[in-house]
Amino acid sequence: MAKSITLQSEQGLLHKIQNLDWVLIILITMVAAIGWAALYSAVGGSFSPWAERQMARFGVAFFGMIIIALIDIRWWYKAAWWLYVIGFVLLIVVEIMGHIGMGAQRWINLGFMQLQPSELMKIALVLTLARYFHAATPEDAKRLSFLIIPVVLICAPVGLVMLQPDLGTALMTGMAGTAIIFVAGAPLWIFIGGALAVAGAIPIGWHFMHDYQRQRVLTFLNPESDPLGSGYHITQSKIALGSGGLEGKGFLKGTQSHLNFLPEKQTDFIFTLWAEEWGLAGGLALLLLFGLIIWYGLWVAIRARHNFGRYLAFGVIFNFSIYVFINISMVMGLIPVVGAPLPLVSYGGTAMLAAMIGFGLIMSCNLYRDSKVTRT
Repeated sequence: MAKSITLQSEQGLLHKIQNLDWVLIILITMVAAIGWAALYSAVGGSFSPWAERQMARFGVAFFGMIIIALIDIRWWYKAAWWLYVIGFVLLIVVEIMGHIGMGAQRWINLGFMQLQPSELMKIALVLTLARYFHAATPEDAKRLSFLIIPVVLICAPVGLVMLQPDLGTALMTGMAGTAIIFVAGAPLWIFIGGALAVAGAIPIGWHFMHDYQRQRVLTFLNPESDPLGSGYHITQSKIALGSGGLEGKGFLKGTQSHLNFLPEKQTDFIFTLWAEEWGLAGGLALLLLFGLIIWYGLWVAIRARHNFGRYLAFGVIFNFSIYVFINISMVMGLIPVVGAPLPLVSYGGTAMLAAMIGFGLIMSCNLYRDSKVTRT
């Protein structure tokens, strides 16, 4: 009897593994491989120190993604509030004893890696909002009193992230949470009113911004005003993008990056490095892969038979798409420079971990799309 139960359990696990989103897994691996190639090139043709570490991180995160995908979606539903509390506590820990780097207190030093809780908090926030609105009726989502709790859930971590200070991550966290409220059916006039209020508060907010944040905005408006100072990053990025042309200069032959004119080439400006070496064709190929991943995530959200899976998949893929849009727009000079890595491509442990956790949750939503998630 015990052997029969064990055999059935093993067969069930094998069946789940076979039914994982292997198309999504392949797309994720292809994008990550582009990141490894770019990091290999960033050093001038060496896996050390960035590429080998990124590959090791991907391997560990990949294993975690598969485990997360196999866990029943109902477990994630029950754990949502606890994960939010843990993420919020980690943000408080950062404020008290966080590691300071590049003028901001954003990391917790774990010894083997620098953990950035704000990245994990975005996933926990999406989980919690998905659970909250899962139990809501269309009429609930239209009541202002019902929307107070999700607004507080969003504003609390956003406020802590802004104190680090990390305005870019705070804005992206707020946008991801707001998107779920919108999809849940909140009245459109609330968002219009909120947008007008934000626009009206810009002059006030300007005085509370840090000097470097104001300088980023001014540099965006006129990067030529200080080409060797605050405008150096974006100026060099544009030069590298333009010099790549249609087909690029060739692998390991990017002059701007290899002559060290291009700053932060392993993190925020890695797309520029890739586009210089592989040209417009290579850049569009990477964007196509990102587009397919985003489309796949939306497809999973549409297929889900329960609100929790629908909101969760949408929230995770929306957060992913924000990072892609902001990073690429930033390096092209379309928006001010902010600290937004390119998912799966830029060098970084927590960003990789957060992305893979999100993909694991999306696959769990698809694997258990027909499960009955009770509203408790």
